[in-house]
Amino acid sequence: MRNQSAFVALLTLLTPTIAQQQPPVTVADYTRAAKFLAAETAPLVSGLMSGQAWLPDGRLVYQSSIPEGAEFVVADPVERTRTRAFDHARLAQGLSALLGENLEPFDLPFSRFEFSPDGRSISFEIRGRRYACDLRDYRCAEDPNETPARPRNAVVSPDRKRAAFIRDHNLWVRELATGEESQLTTDGVEDFGYATNNAGWTKSDGPVLLWSPDSGKIATFQHDGRGVGQMYLVSTEVGHPELQAWKYPLPGDEFIFRIDRVVIHLEGPRVVRLKMQPDAHRSTISDHVAGRGGQFLDVEWSLDSEQVAFVSSSRDHKSAQLRVADPETGNVRDVLGETVATFFESGDGLVNWHVLKESNEVIWFSERDNWGHLYLYDLTTGEFKNQITKGNWNVLQLLRIDRENRTLYFTG
Repeated sequence: MRNQSAFVALLTLLTPTIAQQQPPVTVADYTRAAKFLAAETAPLVSGLMSGQAWLPDGRLVYQSSIPEGAEFVVADPVERTRTRAFDHARLAQGLSALLGENLEPFDLPFSRFEFSPDGRSISFEIRGRRYACDLRDYRCAEDPNETPARPRNAVVSPDRKRAAFIRDHNLWVRELATGEESQLTTDGVEDFGYATNNAGWTKSDGPVLLWSPDSGKIATFQHDGRGVGQMYLVSTEVGHPELQAWKYPLPGDEFIFRIDRVVIHLEGPRVVRLKMQPDAHRSTISDHVAGRGGQFLDVEWSLDSEQVAFVSSSRDHKSAQLRVADPETGNVRDVLGETVATFFESGDGLVNWHVLKESNEVIWFSERDNWGHLYLYDLTTGEFKNQITKGNWNVLQLLRIDRENRTLYFTG
C-alpha cells in the first residue's frame, strides 16, 4: 500500500509537467484537420447516391456525385438503362436567366425534383420557392401549381390541394388554391399541442404528421410535455445575451415526452383518438418521431386509406410492438412484437417494416440471427411465415416494394 501511494503521488506531481510539455495547437493544425471534414472529402468520391425516388412507372430517380459536381439520373431496372434525367447545361442556362445568377450545370441549387405527370417538365424548390422548367425548350418559371397561399412549415397533402400547419398548439389546414384556412383541432394547449415537432435535442415549428393517400385524413398525435424538465441556453453574442428555454427530457428523468395518437378526419372535421395508452416519444430508428419534412416515422397508411399501422417503441428502445388501428373507431389491435436485450432498430436511417393490407402480410426487420434481415408475417394472426433475406450481411434500407410482382428493392 505504501508503494502504491508513492506511485500515485509521483503521477500527481508529474501530470502538470507533462501537460505543459504538450505543443500548442496552431491555426495550421486546425486548417490541416479541416481538410478531413465531409465538405472537403466528399468531392473526392464519385458515384455516391442521394435523393432516391421511385417514379410511378417503376424507374428510379436519384442524384449521383461526379468529378464535376452532381448529376441527376434516371435508371430503369427492367431495361437496365441509366441516363441523365435532363440536359444539365440547358437547364442551368434557363434557370440562370430566371434567377439572374450564373449557375453551373453540375452545381444546380436543388437536390430533389419531381416530374410532371406527362414527363415534359420538372419542378423543384430553391430557397423556399418552387420553380418549374419545361424540358422541351428549357424555359423556367415559378411553378404555376404553387401559390403564395402555401404556408411555411407545413406538410402538403398528396393531392397537393391542402397544407397542414400548426397555429397556437392546434392543427390547421389551408386550401392552396384559395388561401382559405380552417381549424382541425381546438383543445391543443402549451405542452400538450398537436403534431408538435420537439424531441428536446432537435425541434422545429413544422408539424409531424402523415396524410392518408386519399388526402382525407391525417395521422398525428397530441404531444405531451407536461412534467418534462426545461433546458436553458444562453447566447454568447456581443451585447446582451439571449435566453432560450424549451422542454428537453434527460436520461433518468421521471417523465419524457409522450404522444397520444389521433386520426383527424378533414370532413367535419373530426378527431378520433386511438384507444390505447400514450406511447413514449420514440421511433425504431431514433429518439425522434419525425423524419424529413415532418414525416411521422413508424406510421403507415394502407393504400386504400382505411387502416393505419404503426410501431410503439419502449423508452429504452428494447421493445417494439406493431399495431394496426381503425381510423373510424380508434380501435387498435396488436399484430406482433419483438424484445431484444440491447437496442431494437428497424433499419439504417430508414424504417424497414411495412404492412401489406392487400395481401394480409407484414414485412418485418429483425437482427435475431445476428444480421439485419427481412421476415414475412401474417397480418391477421401475427404468425411467422418465412425469412425473406438471409446471409452474413445486413439489409440497410428497403427502398421499394413491387407489390404486383412481389419483389423488394433494397440496399445491403
